[in-house]
Amino acid sequence: MSFSENTSQTKILLESGTNELEIMEFTISGELFGINVAKVREIMMVQEVKQMPNAHDVVEGVFRSRDEIITVIDLGKYLNIPKSDDSSKDIFIVTYFNKLNVAFHVDSVVGINRVSWEEINKPDRVIYGGDEGVATGIAQYKDRLITILDFEKIVAEISPESSIQFESIEKLGERESSDKTILIVEDSMLLSKLIVECLHKAGYKNTVKVDNGQEAWDYLEECKTSGDPIEKHVSCIVSDIEMPLMDGHRLTKLVKEDSALKKIPLILFSSLISEEIHIKGKALGADEQITKPEIANLVSIIDRLTEAV
Repeated sequence: MSFSENTSQTKILLESGTNELEIMEFTISGELFGINVAKVREIMMVQEVKQMPNAHDVVEGVFRSRDEIITVIDLGKYLNIPKSDDSSKDIFIVTYFNKLNVAFHVDSVVGINRVSWEEINKPDRVIYGGDEGVATGIAQYKDRLITILDFEKIVAEISPESSIQFESIEKLGERESSDKTILIVEDSMLLSKLIVECLHKAGYKNTVKVDNGQEAWDYLEECKTSGDPIEKHVSCIVSDIEMPLMDGHRLTKLVKEDSALKKIPLILFSSLISEEIHIKGKALGADEQITKPEIANLVSIIDRLTEAV
């Protein structure tokens, strides 16, 4: 099943700032998990894979699909969930994000449901590994709870070279320190830590980090009521798109429709910057949009957008 022509997906991608998403529910040994449909390229029955020498122990191997070589990750093994007795109907969820195609081996796909980010709560950090846990949200839909997984973190752990790299900042050469404040809006504990560290390395020592669009909006509201010029508190906003409570598109819409905030440069830094997503972000007023993990490019864009701030 391909998602390239899914009209429901296309519609939700192009709607402006609705703070909604579509979740594909899937199971592993009876446990219910979810993934944003915008990350899903297709679902297929399990394919025969070729094992690769010296691969990570949760990597099953690779297979060929439409002249592309796709890596397969055993998601149950990564999550330390025992295999189910019957694997005859197992599924590959083929994803595309961060400019990578990766297939995740799961037991079954339950369906697709449209939910509001307001219905997705931040997980207790005890769940799935503490402060850098693999759950980014818990969605309540009807009578069930769905764990939304941090797929970027999973891939980054298995293939660190595919994630944000400090070395790319070093290639920018010697840099001066800046006193400008960068507001970072990112729900992934791992990625937010990497972004903050890279910006500090690039000279942006003043960073404010929040976990989602709602927390960012609350912070901006406080800045407005302080009586100080807004640029004293925020020189630039760097926001993910997928976040519980309020997503990056809704945050962009609110910022760019607010007379006191609209001049703050806002960059969408996400694994999901497809052509459709770019159209939506531009319509909402995002100043720039960039795909993770291009951190050096992000720094250069911040340099340019904050030059006059």
